Amino acid sequence: MNIIVCIAKVPDTTTKIVFSPDGRQLATPNIQWVINPLDEFALTRALEIKEAKSGKVIIVSVGKADCDPLIRKAFAMGADEGIRVDAEPADPYFTSVQLAHYIRTVPFDMIFMGRETSDFAGAQVPGMVAELLGLPFISGVPKFDFDGTLATMEREIEGGKETVKVKPPFVVSAQEGITEPRIPTMRGIMTARTKPLKVVPAVTGEILTEASNYELPPQKGECKMVDAETPEKLIELLHTEAKII
Repeated sequence: MNIIVCIAKVPDTTTKIVFSPDGRQLATPNIQWVINPLDEFALTRALEIKEAKSGKVIIVSVGKADCDPLIRKAFAMGADEGIRVDAEPADPYFTSVQLAHYIRTVPFDMIFMGRETSDFAGAQVPGMVAELLGLPFISGVPKFDFDGTLATMEREIEGGKETVKVKPPFVVSAQEGITEPRIPTMRGIMTARTKPLKVVPAVTGEILTEASNYELPPQKGECKMVDAETPEKLIELLHTEAKII
């Protein structure tokens, strides 16, 4: 069984975000990159399935050389092979085209990825990859089981829960709850150095969207304390300053 896991790099949540002077892109020199957290959930669940049913986990990522350490971390967690498509992930459609083009060239049974990335939170790539490959797509899955022939997934919908059953191949986007992210072991870190990481060229793909401007949210204003004995003052401030009533 071959399980493909698509991972993306995102800024560490402790990184101070700074934009370029023209406000059109992220200033990257001092950013600490990490594997997108929801992709780590997806990767860990894929590794658990591999270990229970045998097979291998293949990492596929779109990015430049600064993605290599993240693929090596996936190796340390237990992934077997890694492929990096050598291109900047310019927009969701372009990224999806690159992923789908490579995935078509290898045998696989299922594709895992996180529901969305923590930087843009667009939740677009998993569905686009499924459409480009002509595969069933199940989104936002917090519970996933596989008996060797049939996958059973449970996810939340408006007013309740939905159970979905599907046979491979398919694409699934994972969310919190599907498992707990795995911490690499020392043995995993040592063996990660010897696992194959292949870099492949990008294919021609349209870039359909671009960011016109980024800006930081306004700084928080001064905190005002209102005595509990004067609630009318709080109401006045909410009306005249906060303008929420």
